[in-house]
Amino acid sequence: MHGTDVTIRRATAADARRLTTLVRRSSAYEGRYAAMVAGYRVGPDYIATHRVFVAVDATDRLFGFYSLILDPPELDLMFVTDLAQGLGIGRRLAEHMKAQARAEGIASVRVVSHPPAEGFYRSVGARRVGTLRANPPSVAWDRPELAFVLD
Repeated sequence: MHGTDVTIRRATAADARRLTTLVRRSSAYEGRYAAMVAGYRVGPDYIATHRVFVAVDATDRLFGFYSLILDPPELDLMFVTDLAQGLGIGRRLAEHMKAQARAEGIASVRVVSHPPAEGFYRSVGARRVGTLRANPPSVAWDRPELAFVLD
């Protein structure tokens, strides 16, 4: 499988269960970060409300997804399956998200990053704009706040 074998399409309610599974099984949220996604759910209502796009192959096998909230503009979720890490899927999703935001006339998209993902977001054009302080018990660590400034 190569990143070029993947297409990005709008998510549907039928994708909800597997998006939830991807979030909950992500190795990026093991150990101290596990509590953040333990009960997380991407439901059909969420998919209907936000711009959720999935990266899939010709057999509709899921490799990743993102969610763009339009008001206020924020990249709420972005996940790539563990097996697809390093194949360019995340980069393609980020470029797709920026194109969607531009098409909506959005000038900047906020990202509150999972700490280990900051490097990825910076590599695809986001800039660090601040830090969200820990808010126990829901979030026990500081999180980088970034922004994609769209030209």
